[in-house]
Amino acid sequence: MLRSLAAAVLALAIGIYAFTKLVAPPQQLNMLDTIMLGGSGVSRLAEGVAFDTANGVKLDVWAPKEKAKAKLPVLVFFYGGGWYAGERSHYAFVGKAYAAKGFVVVMADYRKVPQVRFPTFNEDAANAVRWVQDNIEKFGGDPKRVTLSGHSAGAYIAMMLTLDARYLRNAGVTPGFVRATVGLAGAYDFLPFDSVRSVNAFAKWPKPSETQPFAFARADAPPIMVLTGTHDDTVKPRNAILMARKQRELGARAEFKAYPGLNHEDLIMAISKPFRDKGTVLDDSSVFLLENSRLN
Repeated sequence: MLRSLAAAVLALAIGIYAFTKLVAPPQQLNMLDTIMLGGSGVSRLAEGVAFDTANGVKLDVWAPKEKAKAKLPVLVFFYGGGWYAGERSHYAFVGKAYAAKGFVVVMADYRKVPQVRFPTFNEDAANAVRWVQDNIEKFGGDPKRVTLSGHSAGAYIAMMLTLDARYLRNAGVTPGFVRATVGLAGAYDFLPFDSVRSVNAFAKWPKPSETQPFAFARADAPPIMVLTGTHDDTVKPRNAILMARKQRELGARAEFKAYPGLNHEDLIMAISKPFRDKGTVLDDSSVFLLENSRLN
């Protein structure tokens, strides 16, 4: 009996591994995460909430099932996709993972290329944060403990909102509302535009420097953590290295970590339950966000 059970588990593991070698976009990660019971003890409190009805952008809210005695810290997560692809439903595994760590998680969509170009996706994200400011208490979240994160293009968006204060201010968000930010494999300093994706998203903007998070480094920014894989050939590790270094030089808190052998996709895969042995991305980011969201 035990031998046959072990064989079945081994066969399932081999099947999962082979499957992800063939296709590993976020929706497949989501499927595998569900099969492996990722996000046990959490629930989706809201699905498809329109935070900007005029432009049709929506969000989902995830949280622990067990009712907390106090309001919980909040994480607003922006997914990647080169500013042209992705949707929140494919990243449910991220919402589940961070909710299991004790956050109320908001997973927000934003408009993408070719429908829009810079800076519209940042403005959509800022409007999602404004929705959080106005509504998150209804879902058990603490509006005084709001943090941001994202992967790839989503990390870029999260960092732009964190460093260029104009976005949140223009959306009506109270100064100091965001308490900390973690970027996973994000692009922060990528001039000149030398890829199809960056050209399509940014090249029409008349002042290229205004598209770069690095250009808005500032001493009074919230604490940031930038994570990268040493084998990331999509968004070079230099982006995270330079971003953290610049913030530190200015006197701001900035943490940097590189995961040996991990590539661009590995950082988001490591959030999904079947692949957490790739790296401690979930634990590292959660600890940083929880510590820096605590009230003084």
